[in-house]
Amino acid sequence: MGHDAGHHTVVRQAAEHDIAELVRLRQLLFEDLGGDFFNPSSGDGGWRDALAEALKEQLTADAVRILVVDGDQGLAACGIGTIERRLPSPRLRNGRIGQVIGVVTDPAYRRGHSRAIMRGLLDWFRERGVARVDLRASAEGEPLYRELGFVKHPAPTLYWHP
Repeated sequence: MGHDAGHHTVVRQAAEHDIAELVRLRQLLFEDLGGDFFNPSSGDGGWRDALAEALKEQLTADAVRILVVDGDQGLAACGIGTIERRLPSPRLRNGRIGQVIGVVTDPAYRRGHSRAIMRGLLDWFRERGVARVDLRASAEGEPLYRELGFVKHPAPTLYWHP
């Protein structure tokens, strides 16, 4: 169980038996974000199978940490951190950059689980000497991230989609 009578959040590393629930939570995330970018009308749902396979491969990867909180039935929340090695620069001296991907809590369990997962991920990044951690925040999640010390990134972001 992810919490006791005092609502203390217990965060653990995800295991293979969590994959179906991780896929469910990621789907909730995309539904919450909405819009054509996150829920393209041409999408066929095959992404769920691809996601399950990728999660299975990454559960034990050194550069990936998947943290979860158990609910009464299934997972209450999850969050994923990755570490990438880029070229060193004045602001990224060791080239190690972290990325937080998809922190999501099932609406039935909104009681501080995302905060606990983020603290666990930030500890993991610190232990691995990460020079910077990036994330994309929803409007709902931004206050939590700012409370944890995240600030607006100075570089404009663009993307290309072939």
